[in-house]
Amino acid sequence: MTAMTSKMRYSFAEAMRRLLFIADPSVVHSVNCHKSQNDKRVVINVSGIKFETWRTNLDQHPTTLLGSCEIDYFFDERNNEYFFDRDPHLFRYILNYYSTGELHFPKYECHVAFENELKFYRIVPDMIQDCCFEEYQDYKDAEKETLYPERHSHNAKEKDTDTEKPQRTFRENLWQMFEDPEKSGMPQVAPAFNYIIGFFVMISILANIIETVPVQETDGSKISSTPMGDKYNLIFTCLDTACVAIFTVEYVLRVYAAPSRARFVSSGMSIIDLIAILPFYIGLCLADTGNVNAIFVTLRVFRVFRVLKFSRDSTGLRLLGYTIRNCMKELGFLVFSMLIAVIIFSTFMFYIEKGVENTKYTSIPATFWYTIVTMTTLGYGDMVPKTWLGKTLTGICSLSGVLLITLPVTVIVTNFNHVIQKAEREKKLETMDKHIFNKGKLYNAPLLPTAPHV
Repeated sequence: MTAMTSKMRYSFAEAMRRLLFIADPSVVHSVNCHKSQNDKRVVINVSGIKFETWRTNLDQHPTTLLGSCEIDYFFDERNNEYFFDRDPHLFRYILNYYSTGELHFPKYECHVAFENELKFYRIVPDMIQDCCFEEYQDYKDAEKETLYPERHSHNAKEKDTDTEKPQRTFRENLWQMFEDPEKSGMPQVAPAFNYIIGFFVMISILANIIETVPVQETDGSKISSTPMGDKYNLIFTCLDTACVAIFTVEYVLRVYAAPSRARFVSSGMSIIDLIAILPFYIGLCLADTGNVNAIFVTLRVFRVFRVLKFSRDSTGLRLLGYTIRNCMKELGFLVFSMLIAVIIFSTFMFYIEKGVENTKYTSIPATFWYTIVTMTTLGYGDMVPKTWLGKTLTGICSLSGVLLITLPVTVIVTNFNHVIQKAEREKKLETMDKHIFNKGKLYNAPLLPTAPHV
């Protein structure tokens, strides 16, 4: 009976071993390796926390630190272990890579610290598994993007040249006055200059709005209305000239002080500054004729872009702009989907309402307006279907528009949250830079004379 029981146990163990081999041959291979006589356990002490693994796990990756002979430099003969003064929490992911051959990214750990660990152990980040690589790449992309690229690139160059050139030139101080007034050599002039620019921007915007307000005039029994811009043309012209003069001085000074003029001129804010003043100078070069006057009126519309000058110092507008830029793929998908839906629904609506008397659906392009208004749930009511089939299609069109518009909303909100987090991180970095800057000025200050010993 005992022999029969032993035989049954052996048969059961052999069957389980074969099933395990069929399911995952690497498991049996690793177990056989661990049972090898040449294999031995290795103790790795990482900042006081000990880890154990098999020597064969380390030897499988000879290009890394733990798998090469360089690991012997960290061997502690007294305790018969390897000692590393590194992060023990991140080492768990490193050791898992040696044990299983799969490298995973810790979601709730700093990706910069994880990269430093990978560099120390000489593990290529491309070994990260597909389940974690996309998230790791998102963190990398978020780190590369900054809300103030021009300012940070200049600050990086400034850090490299601080030791070589401690005193800035007038041009560098002027650029710092525009970009970072606290670090400039003119801390009192910078706020006053920014307030002056903001004041004239407000004056320009208000003048652009007020000059369109009609003023009623009575000439005997006739009552006519004239825009204030035409009635008080001299006043509004003087205001516009003064604003353009201030904006021109600002633009010329920024171009002069920019570290890279070509890069500054091609930047978005520089283009906005140029559009704010260019229509005025184009109007001066044109003769006062009927056709040219119409062109001049059209150019004056671009003065509305002066309000975007506030985005230079407005964090909210800057966050909105970067959110839109980061969501271009989602917005492109929304526009493309809406275009397809508009073409489909307009075609069906045109052929359904074509035979109705006095129909307003005269062509497919004319039906585009009705479909767009319906899908965006505006519903002006200027075009209404008469047939029951057209009304049914209108309901389907409205529901489809709601679904198409709401799909990218979650992605846009998520990107907006990421932009806010980057803004907070940038603000923290700027605070640290100012602290280091003030600390450096304190260290470079001359020592006070000591009192003589009595």
